[in-house]
Amino acid sequence: MSEQKFSRQAYWKRNLRLMAGCLAVWFVVSYLFGIILVDQFNAISIGGYNLGFWFAQQGSMYIFVILIFFYAWRMNKLDREFDVHED
Repeated sequence: MSEQKFSRQAYWKRNLRLMAGCLAVWFVVSYLFGIILVDQFNAISIGGYNLGFWFAQQGSMYIFVILIFFYAWRMNKLDREFDVHED
């Protein structure tokens, strides 16, 4: 029983660490790059658009979609590691 409890605690700890990392990336991209540092990023132009504007309007959405796929991939890997996968 204690081994199973340890596995659950380790699994949950790794899951929370993964979620915290994804939320940190989400915060940095949406809040820092899109709002706080927008003026500094607007000094850089890519494809005729200011980088700050691009992050605020489209870059953050791309990063969010990438984060969804990354989270799903890592959770599947974690589920298999702790033998709690569904297939």
